[in-house]
Amino acid sequence: MAQEEIIFPNNIRNIRLAAGMKMTELARRTGLSLSAVSKIEKGVRRLNQKQLLNICNILGCKLSDIFIKESDDVANQWQSEIQRRVSDNEDNGLKVFGSGLRKIRQGKGKTIAQAAKDAGMTLSVYHKIEVGQREIYKNEIEPLAKSFAMGVEEMFKQIATLYKSGELTKHIDKVKERVKSVLVPGNPMSGIDMHGSVYGAKLYDSARKKLVPVFGLPSGKSIAFKKSDETMIVAPMDLEGRKGIYAVVPNTKRLGGFVPEKSYLFADALTPAQVGDLAVCLDDDFNKLDGDTTVSAQIVSVRQDNKGNQYGHIVSPEEKVSGKTMHKIVMIVVE
Repeated sequence: MAQEEIIFPNNIRNIRLAAGMKMTELARRTGLSLSAVSKIEKGVRRLNQKQLLNICNILGCKLSDIFIKESDDVANQWQSEIQRRVSDNEDNGLKVFGSGLRKIRQGKGKTIAQAAKDAGMTLSVYHKIEVGQREIYKNEIEPLAKSFAMGVEEMFKQIATLYKSGELTKHIDKVKERVKSVLVPGNPMSGIDMHGSVYGAKLYDSARKKLVPVFGLPSGKSIAFKKSDETMIVAPMDLEGRKGIYAVVPNTKRLGGFVPEKSYLFADALTPAQVGDLAVCLDDDFNKLDGDTTVSAQIVSVRQDNKGNQYGHIVSPEEKVSGKTMHKIVMIVVE
């Protein structure tokens, strides 16, 4: 039986084990079956961005931690496993047959969806046949041939001719080349999906757009502000994908009850605060900060003195503050 192709190498199992969590617990908390979680950890099952973000939240890790990088110790193990599975599928002839089917389909000008429909198969089953992940049953051969307006003998003869010409070897070699690449977010050679687009990088990018970093957390009478993506939360729908958005957790006591407890304030680093706005006020220049420096911040209402200078006002206890940076707060979300 053909091995399932590894399509999403990941660090989920290692992160789960490091957290002391059993697979059954991860399955329960994600609402997925034990089998589904097992396949995700083995890299043979796709997951959507919602599931990916949920797993990050449950395991308490960053999105980027899930993806394998060249420097990871597990990278060589994944590469070896992917190579072994590719070789296993090639040795039993499924890669040759699938690659031949793909060339015939392309020659007929059909999409993979059209070919699947004409053969009376689901898109998933047909795709697995083309990539050599699934054996062909006797009652499926004739419908496959008919879907390309040819007989069974003619279909096999054409595949044999393509193989002898070296055309199929070129395609199989391309699959082998993919093995050399590890699943790094943004790497265009990582994890190609059924439509030829980049699955791993695409998943990372789509999920990343739904996240914003939490730069500030309450610390005494102020907020400890650190420009880092160590902590990420899902952005409100209206803010998804917007550049410059970050969140802070306010010290609600200093706001005189204006902001509810257990809330997040979302600020826009690209929008300077104006008089009348609620703003994040920093002691330092936001643009010069890096991910290692922590500075003091406050949540203020922006006011203006009689000289036209802006300043921040805090209610409890009443205090006038100024800072090198003031970013407009664009949304308040209660947990």
